Amino acid sequence: MLVACAEKFTINGAFRLENHNNSPNCMINGILKRYKEYLPITGDTPIFTIGEGDTPLVESANISDSIGCASLHFKLEGCNPTGSFKDRGMVVAVAKALERGVKSIACASTGNTSASAAAYGAYCGLKTTLIVPKGNVARGKLAQAVAYGAHIAIVDGSFDKALEIARELCLKHPIELVNSVNPNRIEGQKTAAFEIVEDLGDAPDHLFIPVGNAGNIVAYWKGFVESRRREDCNKLPILNGYQAEGAAPIVIGKPVDFPETVASAIRIGNPASWAKAVSARDESGGIIDSVTDDEILAAYRLLASKEGVFCEPASAASVAGLLKQAKSGIDFSGKKIVCVLTGNGLKDPDIANEIEPTSIGEYAAELESVEEALSLA
Repeated sequence: MLVACAEKFTINGAFRLENHNNSPNCMINGILKRYKEYLPITGDTPIFTIGEGDTPLVESANISDSIGCASLHFKLEGCNPTGSFKDRGMVVAVAKALERGVKSIACASTGNTSASAAAYGAYCGLKTTLIVPKGNVARGKLAQAVAYGAHIAIVDGSFDKALEIARELCLKHPIELVNSVNPNRIEGQKTAAFEIVEDLGDAPDHLFIPVGNAGNIVAYWKGFVESRRREDCNKLPILNGYQAEGAAPIVIGKPVDFPETVASAIRIGNPASWAKAVSARDESGGIIDSVTDDEILAAYRLLASKEGVFCEPASAASVAGLLKQAKSGIDFSGKKIVCVLTGNGLKDPDIANEIEPTSIGEYAAELESVEEALSLA
């Protein structure tokens, strides 16, 4: 896809970006332009994009049969430019920071937020500082941050400790915090709900979504509520949030000091948006539950082998939750369901390397040898 480039110039002493979205070659408007009237955009807010939003809503080819629902779709947020849903909120947070003349941004991250912040910081010429917990960031995500040229501080502690440091840093210095505690992040992330409504023609009956720091479930609910208020949809979905069993503070009702799960993106013991997530859950009449690492990895493999969708393990928590409910006997007949897949599988290549190949081996460089190995002779 062709994406508009940007030129930098100054208006009233403030750094500003203006893209060429009127160019006939521009294929992506980005969420700042597409949803301008529904975002905190002013005349001084820079409008730019690196291709975020407008992600596919893919209908299930096989998993839906085991659920017994009217339809099952996957929202592929891994198709955003840095490979995760974080880009939606980051573009709004960075645009508003630029509007105020900010020159530096920072965040704490288990990986996806750091990659997104680093990418938008690079595009906009901002110094980007990332505070990441030692040993708790997937290799693919850290590689992105390094490539984008961010300044990285690895701390010997959990994500929650990293976020505490990031908050203190931004209070002490003229640095914009771009974690999901920044309300502009939630504003951007709500646009995924707008897209689902547009694609389905209504809100789904059920939305299944992973829960880590809990900002995304809050954002989706906000988006659906606003869509309903505008009468873009006729109903609101039931929210079904899923944490990993080893990092499920909302489920057990207290912080987890040492969260553990293979799903690194949701390995968070004290979610920043905990209270708002509980409110969204309750207002929707939904649940926030947990799934085991085994259930997450089973769903992860199933999505790849049966749907052709390669997501990171944390993303698969949504599908794992749906399968868990279906196995428990919950009747989804006649229901339209959407599972949010938050990140691309290439974010965490080490997990993929652990999958046992269906068929792999070394053979002579001859057609007959390969035919025999594949039982095609």
